[in-house]
Amino acid sequence: MNTERFFTIRTMRPADYSNVLALWTACGLPSRPCGRDSESHIHGELAHRNASFLLAEDHHKTLIGSVFATHDGRKGWINRLAVDPRWQRQGVGRSLVTAAEERLRGHGIEIIACLIEGDNDSSEKLFRALGYVPHDDIRYYTKRSHPDV
Repeated sequence: MNTERFFTIRTMRPADYSNVLALWTACGLPSRPCGRDSESHIHGELAHRNASFLLAEDHHKTLIGSVFATHDGRKGWINRLAVDPRWQRQGVGRSLVTAAEERLRGHGIEIIACLIEGDNDSSEKLFRALGYVPHDDIRYYTKRSHPDV
């Protein structure tokens, strides 16, 4: 557990699910609670060795941020970065990303990537400040088995 000035970072537990979903809603982060973000799916992700779900809490143990890091053995991905709007621009997002990077590097991952939606300027600024470089020559495609995944 990393201790920062006003908050701590810890690994998510199954009992945190409803608070995480509420945080995502408060942050305007799209979620699919009937699909890929369902409680059972998130609990399954928590059990995988290649996934790290980290939470930031204030000194009252109130959830103020989250990030989800996964890897395929070759490349790591940072997803679901969310910081309570009252805590933004106080180092929470930066600390969560740094902790996620440390977890991924601990698994031998040397390439770390993230996907940022086009209208999320604050995330784009944060990741650029942390040394991430955009690749405008890459197009993102998906094929989904149903709309909630």
